[in-house]
Amino acid sequence: MLTPKRPKLFVRYKNLSGDSKVAKYELKKDGMTIRFTDHTVYRYTNQTAGPENISKMKALAVAGKGLGTFVEKNVKNRFLRKIR
Repeated sequence: MLTPKRPKLFVRYKNLSGDSKVAKYELKKDGMTIRFTDHTVYRYTNQTAGPENISKMKALAVAGKGLGTFVEKNVKNRFLRKIR
């Protein structure tokens, strides 16, 4: 019997600038989870970082450029929890 494949949750960040600290991300309805190159994982939500910031973070994640800088300058410590 075959085991069903686990759906891919994280998407590799394009890192178009070439020097981002973001490795992967996962978009959620109410926020997003970011895995950094040092293997730390943080969960940001509308409630903790603000819906405007989450919306901007999602757009930057999909564009593949600017997410790490935005997080560092605007929402660094406004995460729901550190997962890893």
